[in-house]
Amino acid sequence: MPTYYTKYSLIYFSIISLVLLIGSCRKHSVVSATNSKEIYPTTGEILRFDPRIDLLIPLKSQIEIIAEGFTWSEGPLWVADGQYLLFSDIPPNKIMKWSEQDGSTTYLTPSGYTGEVPRGGEPGSNGLILDHEGNLVLCQHGDRRMAKMKATLRSPKANFETIIDKYQGERFNSPNDAVYDRSGNLYFTDPAYGLEGRMTDTLKELDFQGVFRYSNEGVLSLIADDIPRPNGIGFSPDQKTLYVSSSEQHPMWTKFKLSDRGEVINKSVFYDSNEAEGLGAPDGLKVDKNGNIWATGPGGVWIFDNEGIILGKIVTGQRTSNCAFDDTESYLYMTCDDYLMRIKLK
Repeated sequence: MPTYYTKYSLIYFSIISLVLLIGSCRKHSVVSATNSKEIYPTTGEILRFDPRIDLLIPLKSQIEIIAEGFTWSEGPLWVADGQYLLFSDIPPNKIMKWSEQDGSTTYLTPSGYTGEVPRGGEPGSNGLILDHEGNLVLCQHGDRRMAKMKATLRSPKANFETIIDKYQGERFNSPNDAVYDRSGNLYFTDPAYGLEGRMTDTLKELDFQGVFRYSNEGVLSLIADDIPRPNGIGFSPDQKTLYVSSSEQHPMWTKFKLSDRGEVINKSVFYDSNEAEGLGAPDGLKVDKNGNIWATGPGGVWIFDNEGIILGKIVTGQRTSNCAFDDTESYLYMTCDDYLMRIKLK
């Protein structure tokens, strides 16, 4: 082979290789930018008390702060059709929306108080759920009722229809959290947090804080009137057990055994402790598909098995009000005072 051929061939192939390398780098950069995920700040820690917690939360999982700047965030609800989270910001009377693509935006205002007379306290919506038709159902503090938004999720409007607002002619205190069973019966808690004067408010009409069941036939019944501050509420997967938290400074949760018709058979203490390390008190809760209870309490989120054994704690370092899974239970979202947080699950 002639010397000049070898020389110029090497130059030619070097140029071609350089062009291909540059092209490859440019292509890789585009793909990386397209598929990039925002890196969120992290906080807190995971306390692991039982080996089973490792089957729920990977060892490398961290608590991410995905949004902030709220007054008191509450009532998270994952909407699978759209892949976004709705949650209440109670004092400013708003519902917020968060998605991976758009971050945090205002979804609806007003959300819980539609009166014309200005008021303080916590007037907005609290717990948010979907009924069997996919309508947004709200625990409305200010209007003191369970209500349904008369608009689609994609085109929200502050137009509400009362589901139920009185027990034996007396107005509710301020419905806090709620859940539907498979038959369409609505269960909800009614502490006094939405009243400006709370327990001593002159507008308080009921002399107790109740847990209620509103049947799919339109009949309201009282489940319990002896839980001091009933708050979070949720079903076991078979819906034979109903869990209710009480927002006392010492952690306490109650469980109700239910009949096939959803009526109470008996009531017992699920967990009661004088331990109160960390900020906050028991508040909202959710139950995963395997029956583990993820309940907010002092310090963050407490994770129990269905026998009341603590598997671990997600320590957020904030007063943590509630939590919600996404539709695949891949993430747990947590409303934590003025933050929205999440953690990756297995």
